[in-house]
Amino acid sequence: METKKVLIVDDDIDVITIIETILKNEGFTVISANDKKEGMKKIREEKPDLAILDVMMTTQYEGFELAKEINDDAELSKMPVLMQTSIDILTTTKPDVQAMAREFRKNPGFKDLHVILVKDINTEKAGVDYLSEDGRSIWFPVDGFVRKPVDAKKIVPEIKRILG
Repeated sequence: METKKVLIVDDDIDVITIIETILKNEGFTVISANDKKEGMKKIREEKPDLAILDVMMTTQYEGFELAKEINDDAELSKMPVLMQTSIDILTTTKPDVQAMAREFRKNPGFKDLHVILVKDINTEKAGVDYLSEDGRSIWFPVDGFVRKPVDAKKIVPEIKRILG
């Protein structure tokens, strides 16, 4: 069986070390980067099977910016992205998660949130809607979310689900 390569992009070396240990024990090849720029360089050079991205690094939304850049790049858009976050994830049973994020954005209880993470519990489709510094709503799909602090019992099954 081919060893799957996972890239971890996080500015916290302790988080990288923990995830790297967990994944290496599961037989994955692990590479890491500390910010968006280094992450993109490693993605282009190493061609990982999956990227795990932290949200806040050098800037507040650097992980989101990297995920969007991956998603918008024709060469890279097929690479799965798993967002690592402590932000609460809103769940739905509607497969159009972007439309659901827009509905949450209109809801008075959620409209002021800077970040809305949405996941359909039936199809596993997921995405991020965040407000840029100039107030624009920016949307992009992701393959899943993993909560911080990292739990081996949750991250490994999620990675295996995504990678098939």
